[in-house]
Amino acid sequence: MTNGMNSSASYRNLPQLAGLCSMEDAMKPGLSVEECVRRLKRYHYAFKRLHQIFVARLTAEPLYELKMGFSLHAHYCAEHVAALRRRVGEMREPPLGLELVPDANLEIFFDEILCAPTTEELLLGLYEKALPALKIALERHQRETNPLADAPSVRVCRFALLEVGDMIAFGDGALAALADRPVRERHAAWLQRLDDCLAAAGGLDGAEAPSGKVVPRHHSAQPFRYDPVPRRDARFPDPYNMGVNAEVFLYDEKFPPQAKVLMMFYKRLREIDVPEMMASIITETPDKPWEYYRDMTRQLWDEARHAMMGEVGFTQLGIDWPSKVMVNHTWSLALNTQLKPIERHAVLYFIEQGLMPKTGKRFEWEVGRAANNPLAALFQDYDWADEVLHARIGRDWYVSQIGDAAQAVRYGDQCWSRVFMNWENWRAQGLTQHRNWWPDLYRAACDRWGITPDPAVLAYNVSYQNVRADLKEVTGSA
Repeated sequence: MTNGMNSSASYRNLPQLAGLCSMEDAMKPGLSVEECVRRLKRYHYAFKRLHQIFVARLTAEPLYELKMGFSLHAHYCAEHVAALRRRVGEMREPPLGLELVPDANLEIFFDEILCAPTTEELLLGLYEKALPALKIALERHQRETNPLADAPSVRVCRFALLEVGDMIAFGDGALAALADRPVRERHAAWLQRLDDCLAAAGGLDGAEAPSGKVVPRHHSAQPFRYDPVPRRDARFPDPYNMGVNAEVFLYDEKFPPQAKVLMMFYKRLREIDVPEMMASIITETPDKPWEYYRDMTRQLWDEARHAMMGEVGFTQLGIDWPSKVMVNHTWSLALNTQLKPIERHAVLYFIEQGLMPKTGKRFEWEVGRAANNPLAALFQDYDWADEVLHARIGRDWYVSQIGDAAQAVRYGDQCWSRVFMNWENWRAQGLTQHRNWWPDLYRAACDRWGITPDPAVLAYNVSYQNVRADLKEVTGSA
């Protein structure tokens, strides 16, 4: 007793221990630093492998909603990998051993999911096995560690659990739509194999007694091969269509801002091809610092957000975009199959630099304001802000490899100029007729606006055959 106060009581019942926990919880035994670090390395490995899977499977996944979900979840995982690396580095001196596989059974577990041959198996592996196992591990860490001594790790786990929960909720919705009982029954043996891997590893965190069972590989008996060819679902019926040049229309002063908003929403929705292309850069560029993958995945997610902005813009206007707007995949297809990863990054940086002057993102924001379309102005405001970050990412991870900014821009232009667009061949093969879908879209919008279509706007008919998106003329089909 001191001055009449119990030494275990707080002054006038103020929250004790900074509100972290009760005095009783703070006095309980918990994980040692060694055990804490061992478990953190396993969470790190899980998030890192999940990031790999989300990125590597994004390009060839046809379903638009899954592409968007994978983009976000890859970003979440990249951020949590970074947080866990930082926390381990606070408790241990290098080498930290973060690049080592913590358990061979966990490696098989994640390899099996990575190599899943169908979308249904991929979703079941990710959202019904891997993420729930990670959730159990993070929750157990919070229960078993000392909340005062290990407060920084508890905080890392707490924030990770928020987004793991969000990912699982998305997965629950996706599985409800795509994986009925017959689907699950077809894959029951494989799902049991995943459970066996976790049991053999002593759980994802290794806190349980390992089963000792030897689990042979199935889907991953052959190493994973990345598929760089972007695929789209039925809402993208004409993915080779290059019949409407949005940029020529957008920068033509004679066209009104209201109609230009339609082209901006098209440009945003068309950005679905940037995550498809960036996924190829990330997947095919090994042995970089984790900050590279974190930054590149953040940009990948931003580009997916931009695509969804276009989707929302058309939806607000009451436009059925799958039937009115032919969103192509020709850019990501060409870059993924014709250029090396550094060359793809060069093209991306070159395009970004063209978006920074007044004729770029600022201009699109001004168009949204001039059109008295608050949603378009808001989306372009944030799109513009994102490009500031993307320019910095380009400087950090691309320009630094090339030399200086001017040389980096020249190289990007050269790489883009080498990309061959099979304009005539695609038409000859019957893959597209490069139909000018603009008049139908514009008429539909005018009906919603209650105005008569402007004949000059309606007559717009410029394609990408001879003019690139940066307005540079091209020769032949290049």
